[in-house]
Amino acid sequence: MNELAVELNDVLDKCTIGQCFSEYGKRMYFPKGIVAQSAAAKEKATKHNATVGQAFLNKQPIYLNAIYDCFNSSKIEPLDIFTYAPGGGLPELRDIWLADMLKKNPTLKGKKTSRPLVTAGLTHGISMLLRLFLDGGEKLLLPDLFWDNYDLIARENANAEIETFPLYDESGLHFNLEGFEKAIEESESTKIVTLLNFPNNPTGYTPTVNEMSKIRDILVRQADKGKKIVVLSDDAYFGLFYEENTSTESLFALLADCHENILAIKGDAATKEAMVWGFRIGFITYSCKGMTDEMYSSFEKKLLGCIRSSVSNCTKPGQSLLINAYKDEKSFEIDKTNAKNEMEKRYHVIKSILDEKKDITYIKPLAFNSGYFLSFQCKGSVEELRVLLLEKYGVGVINIMDKVLRVAYSSVDGDKIPDLLNIIYKAAGELWN
Repeated sequence: MNELAVELNDVLDKCTIGQCFSEYGKRMYFPKGIVAQSAAAKEKATKHNATVGQAFLNKQPIYLNAIYDCFNSSKIEPLDIFTYAPGGGLPELRDIWLADMLKKNPTLKGKKTSRPLVTAGLTHGISMLLRLFLDGGEKLLLPDLFWDNYDLIARENANAEIETFPLYDESGLHFNLEGFEKAIEESESTKIVTLLNFPNNPTGYTPTVNEMSKIRDILVRQADKGKKIVVLSDDAYFGLFYEENTSTESLFALLADCHENILAIKGDAATKEAMVWGFRIGFITYSCKGMTDEMYSSFEKKLLGCIRSSVSNCTKPGQSLLINAYKDEKSFEIDKTNAKNEMEKRYHVIKSILDEKKDITYIKPLAFNSGYFLSFQCKGSVEELRVLLLEKYGVGVINIMDKVLRVAYSSVDGDKIPDLLNIIYKAAGELWN
């Protein structure tokens, strides 16, 4: 094992992070190679900096005007577009994201967390984290309704197994607190790695304030019993909440700095929060009670090693553009508010239509209150309905594990939603009524 990895492990073995690492996690480190030496030279090489493989002329990157002209703005300089970003992301963006996170999650006030680290999208962050904490054959605990990419990442990338519990309780209206705790309690392993995604993809469900608090209580109880728990909050759709009793804070805010045996990790992204899907800018923030500054720094180096060995570094133009957007505070907030209001308006239209069709039994909507999606339970084959909708009606929807039919109302204009839902119910009636 590389001596740099050994040094990091010596620091992290004293806390939950090091005690939960996979073999890959133990091996990972940030090398003192080109990137580290270039960073040092950026500070001290005042005469000549011949470290980075980038082409410069008169201290500006050499670029194609055909590309730069596409930006068509004096707000962004060539240096902010064409050069490499630091491995952990632009420091200014990391600080902006942290400040925004604290504003949206007031429960984090006074709690110790890491500085957000930029990833090449939220998927990249999840992939790195699951490899860091899961060895072949170990289990990732998920609700039974989950984004299908978790399966590819956990099983095929990390070579782990997936264990599930029902997302909803027996009423079908609330998060299954009992099932979640039972799954942790009955695990034969003292290490638990779980991933919770709210608003949930595919269902569009977020726990209530009370449910979120009880999830925290469950994890603390299990940690008190000696379980070492890694909780990854996938907050891809964070902020899109449409009901008063829905929790508007991340589970991470409740778990941060709460217990020595709970490593809380927040995975989020500008993808939906700033509506820049193609930018591929994600963030990782973490917290564990009792961690020292040296421990926080050591884990960051592990993550930097993951970034270096996978994508090298993350997109510079996207980060620079995002910084500029945040600085235009008035426009940024107006546009975000308008987008959220548009999604909420569609949500209430859907709720009204579903209420009118509540007596239909061959296709039933699952509880939802947030995000971009709603899902239906079907009397028969979900795939059969999906194909019928596509081939006969020209309507595209998603079959999730042949369990539910996912409808992304985010991608359908609000005035077209009644027609969309009427077609779905009509097609389902043709098959099963």
